[in-house]
Amino acid sequence: QVQLVESGGGLVQAGGSLRLSCAASGMIFSTHIMNWYRQTPGKQRELVATITNYGSANYPDSVKGRFTISRDNAKNTVYLQMNSLNTEDAAVYYCNTQWYRSDVWGQGTQVADSS
Repeated sequence: QVQLVESGGGLVQAGGSLRLSCAASGMIFSTHIMNWYRQTPGKQRELVATITNYGSANYPDSVKGRFTISRDNAKNTVYLQMNSLNTEDAAVYYCNTQWYRSDVWGQGTQVADSS
């Protein structure tokens, strides 16, 4: 069974940084594209970062230059380094991958506005 477990959420201070982690199990991690999404109440989940199995990363304009996705295949873990945070980044962040064309999601980790 494929499982994704996120960690690292916390309070957002303007200009601050956080690093999220997502530990994967039950799959050959190195062969999978990994994604980070975020969601706020009443809104659809928004894709914020993608990393291919080769390590190529993509971001939407809303986080480009501030967020960095990376992966450690030896640890079966994907990371999201978030810098220059602002209140608009407050959300629940989810790790995601595909398993036989179906989405697999973690339970999410909360990044909350400290103001």
